Amino acid sequence: MTEIAVKPAAPARQGALAGLRVVEMGFAAAGPLVGKYLANFGAEVIRLESRLAADVFRTTYPPFKNGIVDPDHAGMFAFYNDGKRSATLNLKHPKGVALARALIGTADVFVESFTPGTVARLGLGADTLRAEHPVLIVLSSCNQGQTGPHAFHPGYGSQLSALAGFVQLLGEPDSTPVLLYGPYIDYIAVGYGAIAVLAALERRRRTGVGCTIDLSQYEAGLQFLTPTILEFAANGRIPGRAGNADAVAAPHGVYRCAGIDRWVALSVWDDARWRAFSDATGIKGPATAAGRRAARVELDERIDAWTRTRERDEIVAVLRSAGLRVAPVLAISELFTDAQLAHREMWPVTKHPIIGDMHVMAPPFRLSTTPSLQLNAGPRVGADNDHVFGEILGLSLDERRRLQRDGVFE
Repeated sequence: MTEIAVKPAAPARQGALAGLRVVEMGFAAAGPLVGKYLANFGAEVIRLESRLAADVFRTTYPPFKNGIVDPDHAGMFAFYNDGKRSATLNLKHPKGVALARALIGTADVFVESFTPGTVARLGLGADTLRAEHPVLIVLSSCNQGQTGPHAFHPGYGSQLSALAGFVQLLGEPDSTPVLLYGPYIDYIAVGYGAIAVLAALERRRRTGVGCTIDLSQYEAGLQFLTPTILEFAANGRIPGRAGNADAVAAPHGVYRCAGIDRWVALSVWDDARWRAFSDATGIKGPATAAGRRAARVELDERIDAWTRTRERDEIVAVLRSAGLRVAPVLAISELFTDAQLAHREMWPVTKHPIIGDMHVMAPPFRLSTTPSLQLNAGPRVGADNDHVFGEILGLSLDERRRLQRDGVFE
């Protein structure tokens, strides 16, 4: 039997969203990252979870501290859930559901990202919650929205990228489509989810009324394909795979540099910049963009012959001094030392009770007078049960011990 956590009262929070309470029942990234951003700007975000059905970021995705696959050793969860509290409830137990509803009744926002109907079957559907608590804002984020013929189709980020058309556009013309790395659309949907919650809070401030937000991750991803969608709508042309080629820029690609796995990305967008590129490198080619696109293969070979004998950072310096668009392809290990990200304080160091000191990720936007706060990495499972069920819901220690024995806090 798991012991009940006992800890002192939580300190008051600061930030633009201080005073707001969010209860989040998320999965992987799409829901939890919305909660993370709200927590980073001062909201009290309570992650409601269960040891009986742990999040995949707690159990599946490495890295794990010392290679121990355990929910409290999970680096992925700690990284994506900084600033939150964790409370555990067994939602298959009637008392667990009752406590969840009581907790959500104290909140301003409820976020969930499960298959449509899942939380409703538990007694935590938006209609039920808002009937009890009309000012509540509910954000439901799932693959394809809460309604429609495909709403219940299972899937993950890679399937959504395929459905939205991204995958059909990636790869060489004579080869198979290429999957995007990771659940790409999940992260697009997170931005829309955070914006929608903030808009709903402002609407509630003016009207006193809560609302329900039905966020389709699939539809959010489509926003990033607008040029190709318009190309078909306006001209009837279906864009296809073109490798690294671009409809305007030529050359446009990624080229090998000296050393092991060193690359540079560059693009030339008009004829004047092509002349600057040719002068800087000595590489010759057609004077017009149309001619360079037609000679793409041969031109790429000439550029590759020039870049592969030179150091990556040297190439970047030479071409940038000529006013060209070029960037190094950074390895993951270089992101933590990138001068721009360091200046923007993108990777603050926090402390985790098991993992120790670890970097987390600041939001990609800054507020001047109420900057984001990264006070602690994602919490251990149930770390805040005492605060949530004792201080917020007012259960005595004896009551909490009895509920613990009954399996309610699993």
